[in-house]
Amino acid sequence: MLFSCILLLFSLALTFPNGESKVTFPTRSTEKPISVCNKIYGTQAGDTCLSILEAFHLTASAFNTFNPNLNCEKIFVGEWLCIDDLAI
Repeated sequence: MLFSCILLLFSLALTFPNGESKVTFPTRSTEKPISVCNKIYGTQAGDTCLSILEAFHLTASAFNTFNPNLNCEKIFVGEWLCIDDLAI
């Protein structure tokens, strides 16, 4: 019985902190910036990814970053696309 009590106390001492605590936060350099769409465009009949890139003077890389889930083969009329974003 005494051994069980000592073992229980020892287990509790290992389980609970000794009063010291340390909180760490990730640094900004390891986090990706949050991207917020700043300007949108509703697609119209005849629009293609290329025509939108040219109309708004965008690079393909920027356009793909703004619209990561866009399938250029399936653009539909009225689809909202981001044409400018703001990194926070």
